[in-house]
Amino acid sequence: MPACTILIADDHPLMRAALRQTVAQAFPGALILEAGAFDPAMEAIESVSGAVDLILLDLHMPGMNGFIGLFLMRGQYPAIPVVIVSALEDPATVHRALGYGASGFVPKSAPVERIAEALRTVLDGGDWFPELGDGFEDAPEEQDEPDFAARVATLTPQQLRVLAGITAGKLNKQIAFEMAVSEATVKAHVTVILRKLGLYSRTQVIIAAGRLVVEPPREEQAGRATG
Repeated sequence: MPACTILIADDHPLMRAALRQTVAQAFPGALILEAGAFDPAMEAIESVSGAVDLILLDLHMPGMNGFIGLFLMRGQYPAIPVVIVSALEDPATVHRALGYGASGFVPKSAPVERIAEALRTVLDGGDWFPELGDGFEDAPEEQDEPDFAARVATLTPQQLRVLAGITAGKLNKQIAFEMAVSEATVKAHVTVILRKLGLYSRTQVIIAAGRLVVEPPREEQAGRATG
C-alpha cells in the first residue's frame, strides 16, 4: 500500500508537474493523483473511495468558482485536509481560506522546501499558513464572515452547486440542465439556500456569495485568454 495518497488539483500542467515532483521527493512511495478541473478532482477522490490523505487545491481552475469548490470538497469529504495552493498571497484571501475550512495555504511563489514543510505539517495534523507580517491579524474582513461561513457550510453539495450557478449568473434552467435535474428542483434548492443564508432574494444571494468568488491574478487571466 502507498505511504499516503495525495491529490493535486490545478489546471496548469507545469504547476502540477512541479507540485508532483515536490510531493514525490517529500513523501517517497506516495500515491499521487492529479486533476486539471474541479469535477475530475472529485472523481479522482471517488476513484479511491475517498481514501485521500491530503488535497492540494488551486482556487482558479475550471469548475472551481473560488471558495465554493472548497466548501463542496469539505462538505463531501470533511476528514480530508485541504491545502490551498494559489498565486494570490493577499491577507484577505488567506484569512478566508482559513475561515472557510482549509488546513493550509501555500503561495505558488513559495520555495520547494517551504511547500514540503507545509504539507508535512498538515499531514501530521497541524495547520500551515504563511507568515504575512504584523498586519495579518488585522487584515480587512467582513464582520459577519465567520457567521456567513457557518451558514454556507450548512448547504448540501447539491445546494452548493446551485449556489455556484447563481454566482456565475446562470438561469435556473441552465443550472438544471448542467445538474441533470428539473427546473422545479433547482427552484426548491434556491428557496432553501435563501432560508439557510438568511436572505430574501436572488440578488442578495449573488451579492453575499460574491465574497466566495476570487478573481485570478492578471497573469493567469492573460494565460487563459491566450491559451
